[in-house]
Amino acid sequence: RWLRQHESVEKLNMHAILSASAGQEQLLTELLVTYTKIPVLVGELISVEIWKHKVFPVLCRLEDFKPRSTFPIYVVLYHEASIINLLETVFFYKEVCESAEDSILDLIDYCHRKLTLLAARSAKGQTVTPAVLVPPQELQKQAEAMEFEIALKALSVLRFITDQVESLPLSALTRMLSTHNLPCLLVELVEHCPWSCREAGKLKKFENGTWHEVPPEDQVKMTKLDGQVWIALLNLLLSPECQRKYHFDGFNRNQLLKLRVFLTDVLVDQLPNLVEMQRFLSHLAVTEPAPPKKDLVLEQVPVIWDHILKKNAGKWEAIAKHQVKHVFSPTDEELKLQARRWAETYSLDMMEALAPDKPRCRVCGTEAAKRCSRCRNEWYCSR
Repeated sequence: RWLRQHESVEKLNMHAILSASAGQEQLLTELLVTYTKIPVLVGELISVEIWKHKVFPVLCRLEDFKPRSTFPIYVVLYHEASIINLLETVFFYKEVCESAEDSILDLIDYCHRKLTLLAARSAKGQTVTPAVLVPPQELQKQAEAMEFEIALKALSVLRFITDQVESLPLSALTRMLSTHNLPCLLVELVEHCPWSCREAGKLKKFENGTWHEVPPEDQVKMTKLDGQVWIALLNLLLSPECQRKYHFDGFNRNQLLKLRVFLTDVLVDQLPNLVEMQRFLSHLAVTEPAPPKKDLVLEQVPVIWDHILKKNAGKWEAIAKHQVKHVFSPTDEELKLQARRWAETYSLDMMEALAPDKPRCRVCGTEAAKRCSRCRNEWYCSR
């Protein structure tokens, strides 16, 4: 049953990517909103995250667990990556963000946890790999590499959430600014830039799922990940509502002023909105902002993480042993069936079935390349 659910998520993920590349993602986003599936996806995301923290380490420590294939465990690890990738694709839309309702608090907490791990990485962010890996070590290495990419997806999701600060619940804003102090965390990411490193004197950056060497002429070029951090900072610091709620005390003020070093003319030319950030920081350097008003507010708190932890407290080892016996020790026939279903999910026929039809001109019916900028629904072959 769970594998069928994973297949459905993976098909949704592929459909979202194909639709986004064709500019026809409205149908999928409308369905996710109409059937209130965003809270379901957030709940599933946090469930897998907790499994990775509580059950997966126990599995790797079990001496009698010697699986013939690590494929079933890898599928569970990959499930988190599939969900966060799907959320990254659809959270660009305001209605999707709003449809998360109370689960937006859990998603903000999730993104904060991932970004905290990302900020804590070393400059290179990679460990030495042993020459020969036994299955538990191999799985842990795969999980570590996957965790880095998941954190980068979480950064994009958080940036899309900050795009909607005006329509977010009051508790979501309080959680981002006061509980987690996300502006200071984003400053850490600007400072240490975990997706960039130097190796043998050459600059490498992580982009599009891989590390690649950056030629000298492109070293000052802003990457998509750099842009996500700066846009999130713009949203959190320049919004009037955020400025009213954020506490610009001595520590926060000093942390934010570190950004002035990075706001070079070359960077501002690539993202002109950063001129407003320069002005804000210059003003912050010579003034003492008033502390936020302490309003009496009944604050909502995220419930998914705490509910799962309380429900399964003290049962993690028992859960791991049960899963070893009933889930992660499949017979040869079951492994073949799982592999066949996995191959079918990624077959060309399946991708063609998931790919949306090419848009047609509303007037003449031929293939269209231009979409109406006002309604975003109708397509035309020419102006």
